[in-house]
Formats: sequence, C-alpha cells, structure tokens
Amino acid sequence: MAHDSPTDPVARRIALVHELDRLLAEASELVGREGLLGSQKISDLVTAAERGPVAIVNTSRWRCDALLLTLEGVSTIELPALSLWEATQRADRYLSVLRAAEAADVAYVRAQAVVAGEKSRVVARRVLVAGTVLERAHQRVDELLQDLQEWMWNAFAGPIVEALGFTTTPDDGTAWQRMWWCATGPLAVLPVHTAGYHDRLHEASPRTVMDRVISSYTPSVRALLEARRPHGRLVDDDGDFDRLLFVDVPDLPDEVPIDNTAERAALFAAFPADRRKVLGSNEATPEAVLAALPHHRWVHFSCHGDQDLADPVRGGLLLRGGMLTVEALVSGRFRGDFAGLSACKTAVGGVVLLDEAITLASALHHTGYRHVIAALWSVDNKASAEVFGQVYRTIAADGRLSPDDAPAALHGVIRTMRDSAAGWPHLWSPFTHTGP
Repeated sequence: MAHDSPTDPVARRIALVHELDRLLAEASELVGREGLLGSQKISDLVTAAERGPVAIVNTSRWRCDALLLTLEGVSTIELPALSLWEATQRADRYLSVLRAAEAADVAYVRAQAVVAGEKSRVVARRVLVAGTVLERAHQRVDELLQDLQEWMWNAFAGPIVEALGFTTTPDDGTAWQRMWWCATGPLAVLPVHTAGYHDRLHEASPRTVMDRVISSYTPSVRALLEARRPHGRLVDDDGDFDRLLFVDVPDLPDEVPIDNTAERAALFAAFPADRRKVLGSNEATPEAVLAALPHHRWVHFSCHGDQDLADPVRGGLLLRGGMLTVEALVSGRFRGDFAGLSACKTAVGGVVLLDEAITLASALHHTGYRHVIAALWSVDNKASAEVFGQVYRTIAADGRLSPDDAPAALHGVIRTMRDSAAGWPHLWSPFTHTGP
C-alpha cells in the first residue's frame, strides 16, 4: 500500500527523487531545460578559476575527495586522511565549544550589569566567578581551534594547497594569489582559511593556508560565476544608488555592548553625510532596514546577530523591535556590491542540514551582495573593531568603496593579528570573505 509521506528513509529518498523529476519536467516545459538548469559544461565551469583556483571539498561515508578547478581544467585528489565521521565529530565539538563560550560571555555581561546597580561582596564575587568562567571558555576555544586548524591542514587543506602549487610564502612586494573554498557537509561551518600550524611560523615555508594564499569562500561554482558579473552604475527612484547604509544597533538589552568606534570613524571619514544613511538604535527596525537595502550599493551591519543552529533560516540580525531573519533576507533581491557583518554569530550554519547551511553571510550573497565580510562566531569586540576599521580604511575613500580590494585587505589584517597573537586564534580566525 502506497503512502503519501513514506517514513522509511530509503523509501522517502526514492519518493523525493521522483518528486524532483516531476517538478523539473514541469518547469522545463515552461522555461526549457537549459534555461532551468543552466550549462554544466566543463569549459564554462573552468572560467570560475580565471582569478584563482577553486577547491570543492566533498565528504561522504564512502570516500572524500577534492575537485580542483583551474584554467587547465578539472582535476581530483583523493583525501584519505579525511572522513565524514571525523569531520562531523569535529564540527559538532567546534559548535558546542563556541556555544559554551558565547553563554559564558552573556553571563559575564549580566553579572556586570548587576554590579552596576548593586554594590556588595556577594555580587562582586559573582562577577569574579563569571570572569573566570569566561577566561576558561576562551582558553578552551583557543585549544580547540589550534587542534582543529592542524587537523584541517593534515586532512585536506595542506594536500590541496600543495597540489595547487602554493608551496611557499610570497616574497615581500610580490602579489599574492587567490583561491576559493567550496566546502561541503560538516566542513561548511569550519574556518578552513585558518588551517595550519600557526605555532611554527619560524619555518621557511610555514604550513598554513594564510601564509600561502588569500582565501575566499563561495557557496557554489555557479554562485561565484554569478558574482563576477558587476552590477554597474545604477540609479534608483531616489537618485544615485552609490551610497552606504550603516545599520548601527550596538546597545540592545542583555547583549554585549558593541564598540564600533573604529569602523564608524573609518566609514564616516570616507563617506560624507550626503553619501551615507545611518539607521541608529531607534530607527533600525527590520522593516526599515529591508526598505533601505535596495537603495544602497554598500551596507555595514554593526549590531548583534543570532543563528538558530537547528533551523538556520530563523536566525538573523537583532534590531530594534525584532529580528531581521535570514528567511526575510532571502525573500528579497538586492543589487549591492558589499556587505559587512560585524554582528555576532553571523556565519555559524545549521547542524542538521550541513549541506544546506544558510547563514547571514550566504543569505546576503545569494540575494545579490557580491562581496560579504562576516564573522563565523561571536567575535571579540576589540578584534572586530580593529578588523573592520582597518579594512574600511583600506578600501573606502572619497565617498566610494572598492569591494574588489576587500579580500586582500582582510587577509592582510588577520595575518597581522595572527602574527601578534598566534596563541589566541579566537581573536583572528572568525573573519571570512565570501564572493569574487
């Protein structure tokens, strides 16, 4: 007897395949199969590597491999040291430790708030304990990250960059090359760009990704090709589209206060009043932000974010009066060139559908923002201000922002931070670039 929704996993998968075939057949009648699925020719895909190779890292229970796209074509390398089981275990542990650190951070902020309103030895003791817990939580994050970075290098990142010919650190004055990571499964939530041995920088050719090449991320090869198409100079109903939107909500209740002095100063120095729009704590509602996004080429979010790991589309940016969800973002279509997300937890994906991790960064990228710089987890306040402040001082000037310079600018900033704080990877590891 047939069932509408089979509960057996195999039967359900077969039913879903048949349903997909049916939907594709119906859609093909409307737009044609080539228009629906697009060309899958190798010659078309290889063009994605015109500015640097693309590494697609695949994990499965049978074996793990990397597809390497270069201008010469597509090659594969087997990754025998990588397994789906270990990658899943490490991703779960990584997310668990980050959640614990975030909880410790919130507890410390709340304890400090109590101290401000009540002076007593008991309250002071509570703050001291919360501070100790927070310090230990950050230490556990650093220990986990160091182990994770070394494992990523050995399991897949090292073999990939070596196979692509990135074997040494470029000499001073030499242009750095770029590459793109398209990680799948549990690897999609990990800071692949930081893979390596950061405690051995004295080596002639340090075994780290960031000392060999500039890394960017892409959700797919198709997304990278799409992002390569510039929007051009656009004019909206209000006039010039080349403006900056600054969403400034640093002080929500029960959240860690955000010090955005550095990035604010850098952007305001580059964009005069008539070239920027600021939505402050009182104005930045989800509705106001959604209404403003289509009218600005560049946007910076200086606010807190949250991510529902079980249901990623319900995560989003915490604004005045509610959350601007990932679901709301992907329902729109924007034409922006750059989005900066200094919000907390902006790029931590879901643990259930890791192949379909929808984050704020990927949501904005999919909706039309070609370049996105974001943080993978709750970031240190000072570190975030330093990173975004320096990036904007490099890429913004005279009322304009140069998004194509963002990958190199970000790489330079986090590499400098790493050099001075190699033992504290939680400070410099979270920041990523997605786009062309």
